[in-house]
Amino acid sequence: MTADGQTMSRTREIDDDLEHASLEAVYEQLDTSSKGLTSAEAQTRIGQYGRNELTDKEVNDLQKFLRFFWGPIAWMIEAAALLSLLMEHWADLTIIMVLLLYNAVSGFWQERKASNALAALKAGLAPKATVLRDGHFSSIDSAEVVPGDVVRIKLGEVVPADVRFIEGDYISIDQSALTGESLPVSKKVGDEGYSGSIAKQGEMHAVVISTGNNTFFGRTASLVAGAGGEASHSQRATTQIGNFLILISVLLCVILVGFEIYQDVVVKHLWQWSDLAAIARMVLVLLIASIPVAMPTVMTVTNSLGAQKLARKKAIVSRLEAIEELAGVDILCSDKTGTLTKNILTLGDPILFDASTTDDLILAGALASERGSEDAIDKAVCGGLKESKLLDDYQVTRFVPFDPVSKRTEGQVTDPAGNAIRYTKGAPQVIIELCALDDNVKSKGEQTVSDLAAKGLRALGVAESTDDGKSWCFLGILPMLDPPRDDSQQTIARAKAHGLHVKMVTGDDVAIGSEISTQLGMGSHLIAAADMFTRDMDMSHLSDHITGCVEKADGFGRVFPEHKYGIVKALQDRGHIVAMTGDGVNDAPALKQADCGVAVSGATDAARAAADLILTAPGLSTIIEAIDESREIFERIINYILFRVAMTLDIMFVVVLATVFFGFSPLTPIMIILLALLDDIPIITIAYDNTQLPKEPVRWEMKRLLFISSFMGIMAIAQSFGLLLIGMEWLSNSEWQSWIKLNQEQVQTVVFLQIVAGGHLLLFVMRSRASIFRPPWAAMPLFLAIVGTQIFAVLMCGFGWFVTALPWTIIGLVWIYILVWMVVLDVMKLALYYKLAHDQHHT
Repeated sequence: MTADGQTMSRTREIDDDLEHASLEAVYEQLDTSSKGLTSAEAQTRIGQYGRNELTDKEVNDLQKFLRFFWGPIAWMIEAAALLSLLMEHWADLTIIMVLLLYNAVSGFWQERKASNALAALKAGLAPKATVLRDGHFSSIDSAEVVPGDVVRIKLGEVVPADVRFIEGDYISIDQSALTGESLPVSKKVGDEGYSGSIAKQGEMHAVVISTGNNTFFGRTASLVAGAGGEASHSQRATTQIGNFLILISVLLCVILVGFEIYQDVVVKHLWQWSDLAAIARMVLVLLIASIPVAMPTVMTVTNSLGAQKLARKKAIVSRLEAIEELAGVDILCSDKTGTLTKNILTLGDPILFDASTTDDLILAGALASERGSEDAIDKAVCGGLKESKLLDDYQVTRFVPFDPVSKRTEGQVTDPAGNAIRYTKGAPQVIIELCALDDNVKSKGEQTVSDLAAKGLRALGVAESTDDGKSWCFLGILPMLDPPRDDSQQTIARAKAHGLHVKMVTGDDVAIGSEISTQLGMGSHLIAAADMFTRDMDMSHLSDHITGCVEKADGFGRVFPEHKYGIVKALQDRGHIVAMTGDGVNDAPALKQADCGVAVSGATDAARAAADLILTAPGLSTIIEAIDESREIFERIINYILFRVAMTLDIMFVVVLATVFFGFSPLTPIMIILLALLDDIPIITIAYDNTQLPKEPVRWEMKRLLFISSFMGIMAIAQSFGLLLIGMEWLSNSEWQSWIKLNQEQVQTVVFLQIVAGGHLLLFVMRSRASIFRPPWAAMPLFLAIVGTQIFAVLMCGFGWFVTALPWTIIGLVWIYILVWMVVLDVMKLALYYKLAHDQHHT
């Protein structure tokens, strides 16, 4: 085991034992006391447990870059480059190398962005800590804090490590960045505190129980570092498609070589090394044509253009592959606080007891609050006033802040008439006991509080005293809530219409989450994350029972970072493509593990660094627009692949079949190279094309994709081979030859023109599931690219550039043939999609 591993193991043992142990057991196991450590002891423990900082494994940038030249797609492109080098096709070699380098550089640049996640997490840690060393407090770098240290934490300071509070009256900790809880949490002696939390009120001493990677904060960073790493769905799909094309091409080349050798050796009894060289040259050309050299470039360009569109819609993409992942998302895990809700504590409908009006009750609560305070509850109560200037009519003579013993605040004021009045607000049970209430009123008050709690609402009791606190009058109850965003319910409805199931994931109580979830139409079946995930559970091997519970639940409450990561992993284990939204440090691991992590507007640096999609506008509505755009992008890529596979099959099979049946190749090597180059021009403009918007999540269904492309490829083969048959008949038909004389080289040009022109019209057919005579119409860049290549191909064939020239009459006849077949292919495409949809509906 490495030194780092031993350190983490020892620290984990301490952390596991001490989080819930008695303080006496904490002191005993850490060999410390409330007096802290000496400097010598601290120095020894740094060597034993390591520094209190997040560590990550450094990876050489050169190694990262070279990885982009390794893998099935890269191998295919490199093979094409090698073949071009062997054949001395310098133009092809240059183009292929430029594409290869472009793909590597763009991929490397995207990957470097993801490495910012750990750096952002580190920046969230406390830079300094006040530690009791050698009998007195001093300020040191938080990285030097060790287990057993006693630290002092006061208002505004960041908790430097995981601790247990050992001394002091009261402290209020904001741990929303870690747990997602919307309000600060009160802590007392014996309670735990988590690294990265911020003290909002009070001051206490605490003993450090875990540091560095073994704190809750550190485990979050570890999860970010370990999340993801698997190939994306699009990467796996393109690899499978490339393998399919290469396999078909190699098999056909083997057949071609075998047939040529058989003809020369067995049939003709003639063998020359020059024949083998010619065969080898043709095989190399065919392999170059079959390798999808432009595939990574087309996908990168398409995704890049889509990313620009998303940016204009307030959604910034940090990982291009995430666009295709977003298109297939069927479950959206959404953080509650600040995403579905406003993250602003707000007054609900006041419940009156002895107060005359709701305005009087709110004013009484505001007079029991500290004016100008940043406390969330005080701000909410004072914000409920119709006019804040009402407070100016009252002179505050004394204010008693909240403490965990009395559980209430108190304001002593003088009203406009000069009367001295005390107002108090706090825990309803405490305020009810403070007032002299008869049993009926007391029972009503307690029942009201219970009803509010069942709905997940917090409550404040408010009372007043006009006799210097000798007796109190119970004025009423102020419900407190974090209300849903104005657009959340509509956004959830739109998500459902797009085939998305939205699950709430929150650090708040289940009751609070369930109330909001029900209001938004997300369902009411929320479960506590701790009921499914234990502390030491291996998230990489979840049971079917747990994954089933996660799949069925509408949401989850009391969620910690490990839980969020586990929820996403469980859904992925069930075959779902998962998007996770979040804004805090606590969301970073799940954001990175998710197929598409979405950092909402105002997210922390850690969340943005771990996310694939970063929203710059509030609310979830931007996500729905991003999903629409991603599905259109996905459709463009699918259309490209359908066309590319069909064209490869067309070229390969026509060459092999013609060689076997007619004893000559219908395409020369230069024609095949020209086909590959001319195809790439309109193919790249697919990125700009108009397309239909799928109404359901779309995925890489490889069997369906290869079936459709193979079917259309067979139709294209029939089209090309049919024209070849006509050409061969023309050669042997004296009447036709007397009209327009053709030789074998011109027949090759006929086939070349058919595959160029017919292939590009096949792109028109394959670019949409609708008829070519119905919208969506081709975008202008694609239209002009296809028209331009057609004009160039016609001029090539008419004037004999690189090929044997054809009579213009023959060119016209070929075009008539191509246009007729375009209609036939469109009809066959519509019939195929109808049949597939019918079969899917009945399965």
